[in-house]
Amino acid sequence: MQPKFIFITGGVSSSLGKGVTVAALGALLECRGYRVTMQKMDPYINIDAGTMSPFQHGEVYVTEDGAETDLDLGYYERFTKYTKITRANSVTTGQIYYEVIQRERRGDYLGRTVQVIPHITNEIKRRILNLTKEQELDFVIVEIGGTVGDIESVPFLEAIRQMRRERGRENVCFIHLTLVPTIGGAGEAKTKPTQHSVKELMTYGIQPDVLVCRSSKTLTEEMKDKLSLFCNVKKENIISAVDIQTSIYEIPEMYKNEKLDEVILQHFQMTSKDINFEKWEYILNVIRNPEKKVKIAIVGKYIALNDAYRSIYESLIHGGIANKVEVEFIKIDPEKLEKEGNIEIFRETQAHGILVPGGFGNRGIEGKLLAIQYARVNQIPYFGICLGMQLAVIEFARNVIGWKTANSTEFDPKAEYPVISLLEEQLGIVEKGGTMRLGAYPCIIKENTKAFQEYKKTKITERHRHRFEFTIQYKQEFENRGMIISGISPDGQLVEIIELKDHPWFIGVQFHPEFQSKPIEPHPLFEGFIKEAKKYSENHE
Repeated sequence: MQPKFIFITGGVSSSLGKGVTVAALGALLECRGYRVTMQKMDPYINIDAGTMSPFQHGEVYVTEDGAETDLDLGYYERFTKYTKITRANSVTTGQIYYEVIQRERRGDYLGRTVQVIPHITNEIKRRILNLTKEQELDFVIVEIGGTVGDIESVPFLEAIRQMRRERGRENVCFIHLTLVPTIGGAGEAKTKPTQHSVKELMTYGIQPDVLVCRSSKTLTEEMKDKLSLFCNVKKENIISAVDIQTSIYEIPEMYKNEKLDEVILQHFQMTSKDINFEKWEYILNVIRNPEKKVKIAIVGKYIALNDAYRSIYESLIHGGIANKVEVEFIKIDPEKLEKEGNIEIFRETQAHGILVPGGFGNRGIEGKLLAIQYARVNQIPYFGICLGMQLAVIEFARNVIGWKTANSTEFDPKAEYPVISLLEEQLGIVEKGGTMRLGAYPCIIKENTKAFQEYKKTKITERHRHRFEFTIQYKQEFENRGMIISGISPDGQLVEIIELKDHPWFIGVQFHPEFQSKPIEPHPLFEGFIKEAKKYSENHE
């Protein structure tokens, strides 16, 4: 059976939650036993998200095969159990034009004039269909980034219009996600913006089959009648997407109650398989009825924007689900910490654990080092990720070994003790995009260590995104003073995990474990970190 294609567009406003809608629909179809994949079409001209500022675009999500992608792909993987996201699942205008221009330069078009139609649209369709060649699938769900009416999205809309023409209505479904705003003191919801958005979409030759309407309260029958009449969409295909109250993980349940997955199956005239929603019900029960609250201090320079550390926050929540606790985030600005030196903030805010995430550049570094020192000295559970591990190494070198000038060559190229430095193959690299150690790499874990206690195995694979590494020549000095190198690359040259001997839970990892955590399968390190933070909170009540 050929796979069915579901295309999701957005209208009226950006940031309505297309990515989470795609992920939730994928989760529901997977709960019914279908094989699903998801793809993001980003209309920006960047080749990928790797060089974008986290303040503007949120975090960069890294796939197994080392693609730097939009954070929506993180939702796709987190919400589903079997969907594997690769670079093929992330498409940008930049990639499309780059590929077409490369072909034109090679002469592949045999002297023809290269145009948006058919060459750009054909390349977009090729990227969609390629997903179906690599695996057996029932559904391909494609998110078209941006908002209908944006000039950048036009080639993508034209490509999906052609897909329906070529594959038939019975194999293609169009979902349009829009906003139904509530205006004024009377609290009256307005359907007019959605009507205009659908009208705009129809100028591109696309008639939506399903309308998903974001609103502050459930759509009334009268409003559904009105939308059905003016948007030419069956009333039963108009879905209320009400603002959630507690957790993003309520969204699959909301769409299940609204019968979004059933509407899709009816569109394709497919027999509905029974849904197995037990795992999601368990997750929601824990989220709504936690045994207690655990406070985690996150010391990162991008804390002003929630999406900058999206996978970190979600993975901490997953760790909370595994331990039946609610996780509260205490966001601490390292620059402010550096400037004011108020290290007692961790005691004042009653932090039960401290996490320093990844990042680049030297802004706020001394503040992060103060936080790490506080966690080490006061025996507070500490989790350092990427830069958070590198700084734990620097802090240990300065304050335990006694090398006061220890540093990373990222911050001081002439450091007397360059305990963190560039690999030889990274020297001389000028281009920024895609030039780091990216994607999945193996790691060997020492037995009888905290890392082994959490993973319960000696060989793991984790995703990376960094340039700088632990300088291996200093390994013996660190081990002599009580640092345990508990995870290392198979060739013994790259330090992947460090921990401290005389500390209840102090782990730093060179990789990004947050990219492999799911609510139904929390990552072992986040589960262990929250478990230890919970224990710390009970001992300090």
